[in-house]
Amino acid sequence: MLRLPPFRYVEPRSVTDALRLRADAGPDGAYVAGGTDLYPNMKRRQQTPRTVIGIGRLRELGVIHGSPHDDGLTIGAGLTLSALVRHESVRRFYPSVARAASLVSTPLLRNMGTIGGNLLLDTRCNYYDQTYEWRKAIDFCMKRDGEICWVAPSSPRCWAVQSSDSAPLAVAIGAEVTLVSARGERRIPASALYHNDGMAYTTKQPDELLVAYHLPPVDDWRATYLKLRRRDSFDFPVLGVAAQVQVTEGRVTRARIVLGAVASCPLEVPDAASVLVGQRLDPSTIGAAADAAFRPAKPMDNTDLTLAWRKEMVRVYVQRALEELAAA
Repeated sequence: MLRLPPFRYVEPRSVTDALRLRADAGPDGAYVAGGTDLYPNMKRRQQTPRTVIGIGRLRELGVIHGSPHDDGLTIGAGLTLSALVRHESVRRFYPSVARAASLVSTPLLRNMGTIGGNLLLDTRCNYYDQTYEWRKAIDFCMKRDGEICWVAPSSPRCWAVQSSDSAPLAVAIGAEVTLVSARGERRIPASALYHNDGMAYTTKQPDELLVAYHLPPVDDWRATYLKLRRRDSFDFPVLGVAAQVQVTEGRVTRARIVLGAVASCPLEVPDAASVLVGQRLDPSTIGAAADAAFRPAKPMDNTDLTLAWRKEMVRVYVQRALEELAAA
């Protein structure tokens, strides 16, 4: 049985209090809400904070407000994935958001995990997500305690893969997030939250707290998210495809296609989107967009199943996603 290392646990009474506690803890502090990512990492000694700040009970982080047709919805980052899936306005006006959240892990973990935690999910790798003893036996990787990336040993960077289900969709629909720290508050596009590096995989500063997830107003755009994994429950994606299109008078006026689990960040493929703009969502156009998404996708040996098959599935799943949007 893997056990947690010793740590001090504190519960703030407000976001302001949480920021103060984080500043006091310094680099040895970490926030936790549902704990479905942090605690397993701590058991494997991938993260070893001395002070854990529990924000899961902060009511201000667990509410949804706004209007889907006016300014969009603002979702508290501490809202559980299960609550997000059940929310009437999310299900009705943002079904793709509800679908992506519903595909995360299992019902038990969705009852604990939060939307903020899933957006900030640690990158994963076959060589990194092992016990401390296993990693020590092969020599540690550069993501923790070592100097080499076992996925690409000659690479100067870490190739751990982004495995969030919510992140690709957030980028595809043009969502935004709000981050706060003792220095102030900033609201940025979800696309600006991520780095294509397995170690420095977000632009969030260590002392910042993600407090809100902002969904754009609904108009004539539509979106979807498809997930490929070995098992239909629990498993992380080996491929995620998020697609958004806006159709006016039968032709696409705006499009975004974003791939998950093929890079260290949600990978937008603008060439595939440009194929769609100005065209009808017919089989020929959809096939051309799927081919364009296939070319830049370069899965690596950092997750499940074979590389060539995972790459081919990019074409298949992009086509399926666009066919779904065409039929909507």
